[in-house]
Formats: sequence, C-alpha cells, structure tokens
Amino acid sequence: MIVSAVIWTVVLLDLAALHAAWAARIWLPLGDEAATARAVVGTPGIEKMPSPILCGAIAALLALLATLPWWDFFGLARAALLASGVVLALRGVAAYLPAWARITPEQPFRKLDRAAYGPICLALSLLAFTIGGAM
Repeated sequence: MIVSAVIWTVVLLDLAALHAAWAARIWLPLGDEAATARAVVGTPGIEKMPSPILCGAIAALLALLATLPWWDFFGLARAALLASGVVLALRGVAAYLPAWARITPEQPFRKLDRAAYGPICLALSLLAFTIGGAM
C-alpha cells in the first residue's frame, strides 16, 4: 500500500503543479495559451484557458487529494479516496465515449484524451480503490 500511496501522491502533486502553473498563466508544456487550451480543454474553437481562479481551485483540490493516503479522520480519507476512484473511473471511461468526443472534438485534445488522459484517470482510479480499500 505504501508504494501505491507514494505513486498516487507524486502523480497528483505533479498534476497540481501543472494546474498551478496554468493559474499563474504559465503555459506549460506548450508555451502558448491557445495551443495549451486545445490540448487540455478540447471544446470546439477554444482559444483561452479557463480562468486563473478555476485553474487554481483545481490545483488546490488535486493537492488535497494527494494527501488523502496519509491521514484519516473518522474514515473520511477512505471515503474520499473511494469517491475519487468513482469520479476518476467515470472520467477515464468518458474518454472513449462518442458523446464525450462530440463535446470535446478539438485536436490535439481528442487524441491525447484517448491516449493519455483517459488511461491516467483509469490508473488513478485503480490506485484510489486500492489505497481506499486497504485503509
């Protein structure tokens, strides 16, 4: 369980750092706002990233989720991990659904979603269920 918890924490902190960079209007890794928006949001005709407040809120949420394996307060960490596992599984499966493809048709998002974002969400879902189930 320790290895799973470390992997969970490192991956989510990396994702939190990336969202924090976007909140600071640093367009990693592509260097351009429109290119980054097309790669990570994917809605039709997108040219602008979500607001700094939204990116910052996601960064904070990801950082909080990263800490879940390391604390427990009346079983809340376990419940939060299992709930996160459900959300991540749904997001991971969505990458392969035609309805989601219609909502997010922009390239390169469409390709990246099936090749990377969906599988990452599914892997994180498995980690969440593994860690939450062991608590």
